[in-house]
Amino acid sequence: TKRRRQQSTSNKQQTARGSNMATKLAPLVVHTTIKSFREARRALDPTLSIGFVPTMGALHDGHLSLVKQARAENDIVVASIFVNPTQFGVGEDLDKYPRQLERDIGVLTQCGVEHLFAPTADEMYGKNHISYIDPEGFDDIPEGISRPGHFRGVATIVTKLFNIVKPHRAYFGRKDAAQLCLIERIVEDLNMDLSIVPVDTMREADGLAMSSRNAYLTAEERKAAPVVHRSLLAAKTALEAAGSTAGAIPGAELAQAVKAVLESEPLVSDVQYVSVDDKSTMRALETVNADDGGIVSLACKVGSVRLIDNIML
Repeated sequence: TKRRRQQSTSNKQQTARGSNMATKLAPLVVHTTIKSFREARRALDPTLSIGFVPTMGALHDGHLSLVKQARAENDIVVASIFVNPTQFGVGEDLDKYPRQLERDIGVLTQCGVEHLFAPTADEMYGKNHISYIDPEGFDDIPEGISRPGHFRGVATIVTKLFNIVKPHRAYFGRKDAAQLCLIERIVEDLNMDLSIVPVDTMREADGLAMSSRNAYLTAEERKAAPVVHRSLLAAKTALEAAGSTAGAIPGAELAQAVKAVLESEPLVSDVQYVSVDDKSTMRALETVNADDGGIVSLACKVGSVRLIDNIML
């Protein structure tokens, strides 16, 4: 089915992209209810391919890289903006998470997005809502331990959005490695008829991974924040050095190389975890070799701002 869609839409994509990115852009249709979006979805030509970019808003260039890739690969692009309460824990930043819907609508319009689904929390979680997707094992990995219940909230909202939008492809950044692994697992385990397209992390010129939470950083904290990426590069350097001698290196040694760099920065107030894992399962690796590689992920606070990042080895 997916092959037929790709073949049947190859010529249409060029026309669609050309018209969408023309000087006179078609207006973005904003849907705040599931009913409204579903009516629009049913009205679409069934032979057209749908690319979907789910976000929590406060869009930056990292989000836009997802949108641009979706625009290049699909006839129709749908984005969503929803700050999902069920993936935030007690004491996290749900209430202060940046919300700038009007600005985001303008940005998405300029990128040629046709439809935006921007529901309220009440729309997505009715008063009698009791059903959740609880992915086994993800609460036991470092990100799950540091954010109890987070992956249950992510799994639930992503499943709900996929059921509403019914995309052929959905686009996610690699910055949140555990989330990407989870979503790929859900799609495979629940036999969902769509493809997950990972997109490389977008970085500022100094290496800091783009994130909506970067807006919380003070000027001094922002100046210090690139230490996060530098710490991950230390793991890459250590593995490359091991590859030229022993050929493998203990995961704990790679983690310690990362921690040493983070702890050298006084504004890093808390290193929540540094994890060296299998790229496919996010399960801890005792040793890493240059041939098979792995992924090093971390979460730390610069000042009071929690930042995450990772590097593929």
